[in-house]
Amino acid sequence: MAALLFSTGGAAIKAADFNPWQIASFRSGIAAITLLLVVPSVRRGFGWRPALVGVAYAATLVLFVLANRMTTSANTIYLQSTAPLYVLLFAPLLLKEPIRRRDLAVIATVIGGLVLVLLGANPPSATATDPARGNVLAAMSGLSYALLLVGLRWLGRDGNTERAISAVVLGNVIACLAALPMALPLGIHPVMAWGVILYLGVFQIAGAYLLVTSALRHVPAIEASLMLLVETAFNPLWAWLLVGEVPAALALVGGGLIVAATIVQAMRSPSALPTPGLV
Repeated sequence: MAALLFSTGGAAIKAADFNPWQIASFRSGIAAITLLLVVPSVRRGFGWRPALVGVAYAATLVLFVLANRMTTSANTIYLQSTAPLYVLLFAPLLLKEPIRRRDLAVIATVIGGLVLVLLGANPPSATATDPARGNVLAAMSGLSYALLLVGLRWLGRDGNTERAISAVVLGNVIACLAALPMALPLGIHPVMAWGVILYLGVFQIAGAYLLVTSALRHVPAIEASLMLLVETAFNPLWAWLLVGEVPAALALVGGGLIVAATIVQAMRSPSALPTPGLV
């Protein structure tokens, strides 16, 4: 259920009658308020370390929205899914975890998939107005997402889960405030458009995240990680069904390579990456 909720983000962002800065700001603001109301104890984990990780999450949230409006949902989610590549590269420096020889094949596969996704850019359309620029932003979201994953692993090393949840809340607050100046003036929007924004904040981010944290009490991390890859598969599907967006064939092949590499990495080292699925 969490993966399916996460997967609707691309189509909902494209369908919302707001500019991307407004979507990024209001979606994250509503998500932060929802999480604070449902899990008030999260405030006990606030501090400089969760705030630092929250900056990486805020960048991921905003870049994900901007990229979704400029390029296809498929390219956005596939390019963001390159995060394991960066995690493997960052781990020796930030976590003192060396790159193993077997990781090199995963890195090469992800790079190959990344190249194919970039080569498979669609021409500009109503749902993807600037694919080249959007692909760059999506690739940047993969980098910031990797920093988020490394940061969550850093926060959770002592077994304290409150700080990780606090980082998610603070990240949404930072994203809301950072995007707000570009979101104003608000303008006039139909009630249905506000309904889409409420859905994105309450269900697509906050609700899905609560489902993930609840599931992890009963499901091993490796199973949860693999099940959440449903998000990557269904994100382009919803965009096709709801807004008629068709990804390029090369992008689909490249995305398949990236997903395959992620599955292999998760199967080899279940504890190497925190559970994905936060945008």
